Amino acid sequence: MVFLGTLTLSGTTPAASDWVDLRGFDSATLVVKTNTVTDAGTAAGFSFEVQEGDDSTAAGATAVADAELLGSESDLTVTADTDDDKLIGGIGYVGNKRYLRMNGVGTTGTDAGVDIYALLEHPARAETTFVGTSVAAT
Repeated sequence: MVFLGTLTLSGTTPAASDWVDLRGFDSATLVVKTNTVTDAGTAAGFSFEVQEGDDSTAAGATAVADAELLGSESDLTVTADTDDDKLIGGIGYVGNKRYLRMNGVGTTGTDAGVDIYALLEHPARAETTFVGTSVAAT
């Protein structure tokens, strides 16, 4: 698991996590966990968008197409001021870009801290480890 940083969501100003480099992996899951939710904002609360890029520049970030996501970004919306210290959920990525990050955006009045994690999955070259004991043929 890779920690991509804490997003400070304030009003409608977007906040982006660090990038995770997917080199050597064919997929990943981004996980969202709240810290303190002082105010989720208006009734729509705050939400997230998965972004990808060929490089790690902010200018290269583009929204991931729904066909390359496992799950729905709308499932990661927080609307309650009482959602402190909760695992909001995760969303899978099966695209082909090298870099991946999460972008959060609030609504009027949003004031919250959110941690973003990445689970790297399906390594192109997995380590092989012998598990168990060998038994001589008889």
